[in-house]
Amino acid sequence: MIMTSIKEQAAISRLLSFLQDWDNAGKVSRSHILNSFIETNQGKTAPELEQEFSQGASLFLVRLTTWLRLTYMTGSCLEKLLRAIGIFLSSVNSNRYLIEFLEVGGVLTLLEILGLEKIKEEDKKESIKLLQVIANSGRKYKELICENYGVRSIAECLAKSKSEETQEEAQVLLDSLVHGNPKYQNQVYKGLIALLPSASPKAQQLSLQTLRTAQSIVGTTHPSIVDCVLNVLCTMHLEVQYEAIELIKDLVNYEVCTALLQGLVHLLIPSVKTNKLQPKILNDSTVLQHTANLPVFLQQAAAAKAIGVLARANTSLAEEMLHLRVVHSLMAAMGNTDHSNSQRQASLTLEYFVQLFPLVEEHVRRSMGQKLYELFLNNPEDLYMKIDSIQADILAANKVNVTKALHFSGLSFSGRRLYLGLHDQEQLDHFTHPQADIEKKE
Repeated sequence: MIMTSIKEQAAISRLLSFLQDWDNAGKVSRSHILNSFIETNQGKTAPELEQEFSQGASLFLVRLTTWLRLTYMTGSCLEKLLRAIGIFLSSVNSNRYLIEFLEVGGVLTLLEILGLEKIKEEDKKESIKLLQVIANSGRKYKELICENYGVRSIAECLAKSKSEETQEEAQVLLDSLVHGNPKYQNQVYKGLIALLPSASPKAQQLSLQTLRTAQSIVGTTHPSIVDCVLNVLCTMHLEVQYEAIELIKDLVNYEVCTALLQGLVHLLIPSVKTNKLQPKILNDSTVLQHTANLPVFLQQAAAAKAIGVLARANTSLAEEMLHLRVVHSLMAAMGNTDHSNSQRQASLTLEYFVQLFPLVEEHVRRSMGQKLYELFLNNPEDLYMKIDSIQADILAANKVNVTKALHFSGLSFSGRRLYLGLHDQEQLDHFTHPQADIEKKE
């Protein structure tokens, strides 16, 4: 008993000496203490930390949190300080430490760090990691973060950060907040939609990825999501375009399907601004990237690609788009000699519609003429390199109206006759020009 008492007294004495060294230390000395603490205690459980500090670990934690609140605006040793606090919060059986940290306003401090412009990216990343630990501790902690305007702070950090690592950590945190958080899941969902117009391609990519998960959890769609996702298609970054199309593939299963399809078809014939005073060199396709029309042409090409992806995945969607005059719009996009990728993507998508629907094949062949149609069938992907200006004008000014033929023939989205084709040219004429057919018989 005496030996135990002596050991305990010695341990307490060491603890008091350690705490006194911390209290009397300046910034440089505290930095060294933090380095030693992190190196020695990384990965320890709460009981192991208590043993290390003679059951007084909380006394050191409160000193760390106090110094954090006093110095976080200056960024002094902030990364090390946050990592040291993280050792306490992420340790096994750390609920006691977590509560102590939250009681002194720890969450609000971490969120404020994210909004400070002078704070280094590494410090913000460590702050987000601590918020992840807190969020992963349970639903009530996720709610606490959201109650303190956490979604806005985290989303703004993701949008404005210059570090992809920090942005990725912010995405992980937002993903955590949308799971198991029914009270605030809609808030996270709307925050992700608000990120889509971001000037940061990485922020767009990450928010699109997380939106797919959030959408499945929330269930219903927000009305603004259609325009926001379609606007993203004007991106020059293929990784962002890919994620946008993946989200569109999910969204067609919700109530915004029709609006989404209408929007995609509408983008195939963009409204472009022409400037007659534009220097002649800018009319050259080799410097097209410098023109103001590039974003809408990128959007046009992406829309043609997305339509093809949707049509191949779901025939009923292809049928619905026929009634939106998608064939006419695809052919018009094929005539856009200012942007070869629009021509290429539209041509590949039109090829699928031609193969799937004989009715479409008849209309396209008639509109193109035999020579152009044969070029198209031979190699749709490279057609843009083989057509001349007259053929491009034929495509751009086409009057194809498959919708009208569908109306006269009584074909619906689910009508099997749509796939059977027309027996001959006279039957096609009967569908598209019934009055002329009557007069001929008379």
